[in-house]
Amino acid sequence: MSEDEQQIRNLIEGWAEAVHGGDMAGVLRDHTDDIVMFDVPPPYEGARGIDEYRETWPSFFEWQSSGARFELVSLDVTAGEDVSFAHALLRCGTEAELADNPENRLRLTVGLRKEDGRWLVAHEHHSFPDTSV
Repeated sequence: MSEDEQQIRNLIEGWAEAVHGGDMAGVLRDHTDDIVMFDVPPPYEGARGIDEYRETWPSFFEWQSSGARFELVSLDVTAGEDVSFAHALLRCGTEAELADNPENRLRLTVGLRKEDGRWLVAHEHHSFPDTSV
């Protein structure tokens, strides 16, 4: 594994821990000011910019405080010189939701830019499989 791949892996693992811990500063720490995030709940056009991104987290933290899990299951990183991407699967749900559908995984795709020697998340996409089809 290259040094860049390890740095990105550490960044995403730290972000996931911050999400699980409800640590807003940790969630925001390694994101660009112009972050674009497409999430499971609306807005359908996504959150654009760090301020809109920040606004998406309080309701998630509130839901998660009811005992929900947010656990990284797998993570793959492809690092370029100044642009990289990663994809991951996470266990995300309440105990009841995970018991009803233990194989369900939140899918995460992250696009990163290297700015001044530091990797930052510029794009984030979260989704669940559509099981209704």
